[in-house]
Amino acid sequence: MHNGLVTVNGQKMSKSLGNSVFASDLLGAARPVVVRYALAAAHYRSDRDFQDGSLVEAEEAIARIERLVERATAAGVGGAVAVVPDAFAAAMDDDLGVPEALAVLHDTIRRGNQAIDAGDLGTAAHAVAAVHAMAGVLGVDPTTWADKAGGDRTHDALDALVGRLIEERTDARRRRDWAAADRVRDDLAAAGVTLEDGADGTRWSIDGR
Repeated sequence: MHNGLVTVNGQKMSKSLGNSVFASDLLGAARPVVVRYALAAAHYRSDRDFQDGSLVEAEEAIARIERLVERATAAGVGGAVAVVPDAFAAAMDDDLGVPEALAVLHDTIRRGNQAIDAGDLGTAAHAVAAVHAMAGVLGVDPTTWADKAGGDRTHDALDALVGRLIEERTDARRRRDWAAADRVRDDLAAAGVTLEDGADGTRWSIDGR
């Protein structure tokens, strides 16, 4: 949601200037979670100037979250109850003050890294949990976006490839070319893909899952 004027490098976005920015362009240039961060970072009622470096800055912001999580995991930081800090809640309650809320998020990341450096794993655990909570509220937690964006695309790609091989096998069976049909089944089995023939067609799974 954004109600302010949107400009690109200080100029009004227009066809005549040829500076229109489309969703496909953004998603082709950066991860979806980075695009969301870049677009959500400004207050919804303020003017939004999309600059050439906006995605670079957003990528670094998301990377800071990822680095904290990686460091916490490597240090053996345990889980803690995810609670948003009062300052974050106050910022969001004050007319959706996302810029101020992001400042709280990044301050918590800084304190989490300092706690890890000092070996204070308890403080670090609470900081990491708070970061996840805040990033989750804003929809910019890269650990959850990885499942949506990466996992689904991987499954979709695999489904398309396996589906094409299943079609080849079905066609071979229709032609009674049992050797070709068995070869497709055996190749998929060697890759860990199991086929199950039924009345409604052939289903596939990875090692029975």
